[in-house]
Amino acid sequence: MNRSNMNSSRNAEIHTRQLCFFVAFLLPVSKLLEAPSLLARFAAGDLLLPAFFHFLLESAVIALLLYASSRSEQTLFERMRSTFGKGVVFFYVLYGVYFLFAVLLPLLDFEKFAYAAFFDTAPTMFAFASFFLFSAFACTKGLKAVGRSADLCLILFLFPFLALMGMSLQETDFTALLPILGTKFGDTVYAFTYTKPHFSDAVLLLPLLLHRRYQKGDGAKITASYWGGAVAVLLFLAVFFGIFSSIASREHYAFSKTAQYFSALSVVGRIDLLFVYALSIVLLFYTCLPLQYVTNVTAELIGTDRKAPISTALNVLAFLFTLVCNKYYDSFYKIISGRLFWVFFIVADLLPVVLCLLLPKSEPKKRSQIKREKSGSQAKTSSIEEAPNA
Repeated sequence: MNRSNMNSSRNAEIHTRQLCFFVAFLLPVSKLLEAPSLLARFAAGDLLLPAFFHFLLESAVIALLLYASSRSEQTLFERMRSTFGKGVVFFYVLYGVYFLFAVLLPLLDFEKFAYAAFFDTAPTMFAFASFFLFSAFACTKGLKAVGRSADLCLILFLFPFLALMGMSLQETDFTALLPILGTKFGDTVYAFTYTKPHFSDAVLLLPLLLHRRYQKGDGAKITASYWGGAVAVLLFLAVFFGIFSSIASREHYAFSKTAQYFSALSVVGRIDLLFVYALSIVLLFYTCLPLQYVTNVTAELIGTDRKAPISTALNVLAFLFTLVCNKYYDSFYKIISGRLFWVFFIVADLLPVVLCLLLPKSEPKKRSQIKREKSGSQAKTSSIEEAPNA
């Protein structure tokens, strides 16, 4: 893993605007599919509490990452390399394996949802293969493709989400959320741990921050944007439970169902599906994220700019996984969410916090000092040029 490959992976093309859109419009979509039914299953009417604590935890980790970035003109990666030396390879391998692990449930969820939402009859076993064609293409484009996806999500998430919420409010009974704290504390905690794979947001932001130099105001803008997305998810959860109440735990693929009882649909038809399809594109971007990160990490580790072979091999393996393992959907959920949830807490939250605490602060040079150094070097150069003439 040489320096030239590291420099080629820098995401200088990713702007603050795109990072804000990423946390506000792209990350929330993962909480609108299976997480609502899981939260309702364990926490019932208190489903907002574990979700709120998830957002509180993730926003704290994101704020710490941004604070660590702001403490130096160097990037996080440059400081990691100066602190850990060749040991930085260990972190790359660890997070490469983690993203492979983290993509398993999103792949199975998206496949099940696609079959239920887009097919009226039983689809063929290869119907989901088109996802991996798009994913393989996206994985070859580097991290700048994530920023472009975030730009698109402003339209693909915001307007469809508001439209679906507007259609859903008519049938919502918010009194179903009462009484507050009516669920046993142990059940609320279990809902918090079981849904952790759906709320591991900070680690998905980390690769975008790793090679990016902090800009003034990034911390406030990105953190506020994250909470904007969090408020949208909390509102959706309240509406979802207000509509389905006692049967909410059986209503999978939540964002495709909340607006189906809108009275005007009987006249104009299922126009809500247009908004569901738009959100499905955002879900497509989200599901590709871990595969994009794994491709990028692997290319840096082996020191190559050719990502096409890596992307092809990775997506073929991911396709075979979904093809073979979709019949074990429930078993994967029980193992990953029920028993291995601690992996997400340690690798996605605790380790980034520890890294931020271990990184030294590199004092940036003041502008006046930089100007003096530049003027001094220019004067020295001119004196050398004048010496032969003398």
